[in-house]
Amino acid sequence: MSTGTFPWLKGHGTENDFILLPDPDGSLHGDLDPAVVRFLCDRYAGLGADGVLRIIEGSKQSYVEDGGDWFMDYRNADGSVAEMCGNGIRVFVRYLVEAGLAGDKPVRVGTRAGVKDVVLNDDGTITADMGEPAFPGPAGIVVDANGHQWPALHVNMGNPHAVAFVDDLTEPGPLLDQPGWTPAEAFPEGANVEFVVRKGPHEVAMRVHERGAGETRSCGTGTCAVAVASARAAHQSAPVTYRVEVLGGAVTVTWREDNHLELTGPAVVHARGEFDRAWLPR
Repeated sequence: MSTGTFPWLKGHGTENDFILLPDPDGSLHGDLDPAVVRFLCDRYAGLGADGVLRIIEGSKQSYVEDGGDWFMDYRNADGSVAEMCGNGIRVFVRYLVEAGLAGDKPVRVGTRAGVKDVVLNDDGTITADMGEPAFPGPAGIVVDANGHQWPALHVNMGNPHAVAFVDDLTEPGPLLDQPGWTPAEAFPEGANVEFVVRKGPHEVAMRVHERGAGETRSCGTGTCAVAVASARAAHQSAPVTYRVEVLGGAVTVTWREDNHLELTGPAVVHARGEFDRAWLPR
């Protein structure tokens, strides 16, 4: 284990919080050790977060073919790798803007789910083009939590989601554990599970258990999955915009005519410091 310190920042998008590790040339942290990620995200022993965002110049990363202008190397709180994070990508770009690393044009952010165009709006919110939703199936998926079962729709936003409509958001219980699903083979790599109530023609509220993180205050890709699932359930076609309430606030999701989903919401970077490598697990 090398000695010395490394810089970190902390930010959140609708209270879905992240540790940011600036690593422009990809040499500072190598391939992030899952044990280090778990330690940093620990809310008692570490810094505390739902995940880690490593910031690498797109041309300096080796994970994907097109790393964009900047590559978002995202890790869940349990140390596992995730393909995409909608709240994280807004926090990621907030950092780039405040650090003077992004201009007025859209920032091309590379992810394991492809390159996403992200823009800073005049009102301070950030909009990310989240790409096209997919509906891989199979039909007949059922999720279960707290002794209840609900039919669910598989929506893939670069990462897998199971969206279930419930009568009351308290029904799934505390969501301390991963909800179950059948058939088991529907999500061979796990799933983010969203529970949704409809509040109006274009407004819903949700809770989410995120794969690798547990229940979080918000999930950006999850809000997109919920918006498109809600539109389909209401027999609405694009273009359509939904307001999605999460425990940490609200975002808007627009399903455009070109089948892309746009996610718009707040993002802040609110803390920074230096971490002593001697404190990391050995």
